[in-house]
Amino acid sequence: MPGSNPRFLAKARQLAVDEVFLDLEDAVARAQKADSRAAVAQALREGGWGAKTRAIRINGATTGWAYRDVVDVVELAGQWLDAIVLPKVCGPLDVGWLDLLLGQIEQATGLEQGKIAIEAQIEDAAGLAAVEAIAAASPRLEALVFGPADFMASLGMRSLTVGAQPSGYVGGDAFHYAHLRILTAARANGLQAIDGPFASIGDLDGLRVSAASAAAIGYDGKWVVHPGQVDAVNAEFSPAQEEYERAELILDAYEYYTKVQRRGAAMLNGEMIDEASRKLALVTAARGRAAGLARTERFEPPGPDQALG
Repeated sequence: MPGSNPRFLAKARQLAVDEVFLDLEDAVARAQKADSRAAVAQALREGGWGAKTRAIRINGATTGWAYRDVVDVVELAGQWLDAIVLPKVCGPLDVGWLDLLLGQIEQATGLEQGKIAIEAQIEDAAGLAAVEAIAAASPRLEALVFGPADFMASLGMRSLTVGAQPSGYVGGDAFHYAHLRILTAARANGLQAIDGPFASIGDLDGLRVSAASAAAIGYDGKWVVHPGQVDAVNAEFSPAQEEYERAELILDAYEYYTKVQRRGAAMLNGEMIDEASRKLALVTAARGRAAGLARTERFEPPGPDQALG
């Protein structure tokens, strides 16, 4: 939500999202950046965010606004802030700068050390080339975020719609390499991977395709730029009821066979399950629970006269 728009800041509290970031960067005009810091700090202090992660996006580390973005907002509202989104990260030094600055402010103001997390936005060729080093740059890092707009411009892709496939491209998904490289770096360092926005607000079909693709390969979420996109993205990142039920059954069955039958592998509805199956099921089950899905089916251990597979 733009930090310069009080109506949008108020509306953000009511949205069914996991995180809200109050923007000081691209969504705020240059002439309003200084005034937006106070508005964002006030919105954080007023509360009403529920269980949402509260974040701000500052301007890039090499801009003339970034230092004051951090200092002004954190000094005024640091105890109500969960994370800072750092855009246009080109290398680990960008993350190190923010980590050091936050540590200094925490010491000066008495805030808990390390409380405020960092989410690094990978938005160009340099950032993608250094993504492994970026992902390991700070213990504050919680997520890597793909930024499609600047990334598309950086590579010279033929598109004027943020997040959409470039015109004339017939090779599949133009973002696949970037998505997988960011995802791999994130997972190797215990971070979340978040897909960037799809800017065509009226194209819900295109949004669903974009969200479904990111969710399918393992991304944890996707940014939205309009309230009308929330339900579509939540739906794509939530497992179907059938998938969720299957995951919970696998977990129950694996626990039974390993603890009661002391077997490392067994059959469940005609399919072999083992430790690898359990790991896959944990991901789907966790996402289903987070989405509020409820079980309708329970695992029934086989009777003494039934084959165990």
